[in-house]
Amino acid sequence: MLRRFQIVVVLLVAGVVLAVSGGRALHGQANRAAGGLRMYVLDGGILESDPARYRLTKEDVGDTRLAVTSFLIVHPKGTLMWDTGAIADDSWTPSGKPIRRRLVLSDSTERFVTVTRSLGAQLKAIGHEPPSISYLALSHYHWDHTANANAFTSSTWLVRPEERNAMLPEKPPVVGYPSTYADLKRTKQVLITKDDHDVFGDGTVVIKHASGHTPGHQVLYVKLPKTGGVLLSGDLYHYPAERTLNRLPTFEVDEAQTRAARAAVDDFLQKTGAALWIQHDLRAMAAVKKAPQYYE
Repeated sequence: MLRRFQIVVVLLVAGVVLAVSGGRALHGQANRAAGGLRMYVLDGGILESDPARYRLTKEDVGDTRLAVTSFLIVHPKGTLMWDTGAIADDSWTPSGKPIRRRLVLSDSTERFVTVTRSLGAQLKAIGHEPPSISYLALSHYHWDHTANANAFTSSTWLVRPEERNAMLPEKPPVVGYPSTYADLKRTKQVLITKDDHDVFGDGTVVIKHASGHTPGHQVLYVKLPKTGGVLLSGDLYHYPAERTLNRLPTFEVDEAQTRAARAAVDDFLQKTGAALWIQHDLRAMAAVKKAPQYYE
């Protein structure tokens, strides 16, 4: 009788263990299934701009303002932060209403950006705060893409040597806001020396060489399973009219390189059928889903 009771107890315990472990296994499978490639668009505000800097007129562009956008790519093997906004989170206090911020750049020029939500708050809302981000990549070093770069010193910085040298020389560059990314010099770094850098090794997230705007300017290709291929422009273009009218900004480091980069990107878009997302295009970026919504 005692032995029969012991057998029953053992069977019951085994059943509980199997049920618990099976539940854990199913939960793990569910997490993996939900952990596919995603792209979040993060709102960095609206930049007041002068189209003459891009050899354009108000009639050419309509609304002269530019969007400021950053992107978080969530991949089963890690996360990539692409650009970090124009206004540093620690320089203002969100109130829930738009706030107009004035910046004075290293060359003493003024810029004005209206912001509503901080980058950190948007990342926190989707469960990916800066210390947890695997990789940081900046399209280039201009101030409206680097404002919160110092928050990502725990990430591995993916950067081209010529861009790093321009960002962190002995004497800081004149154009830009060097203090916003100065801490990157002590981060772990991967120097990109090929035209294409496959971030996660499966062809879904690829940083592509597109120099000319700055020495190591780059764009980002994301191959989303449902949305399809998307190419994030960095500052290869600012206004759509730059593309349709074939105009270049007045402040390119190398205009010939920019023209070559644009031609290479056009060829890539034609071959892959990817969509070009001009990150500064105010109308287009107003229409896309913002975090916590995402593209997959």
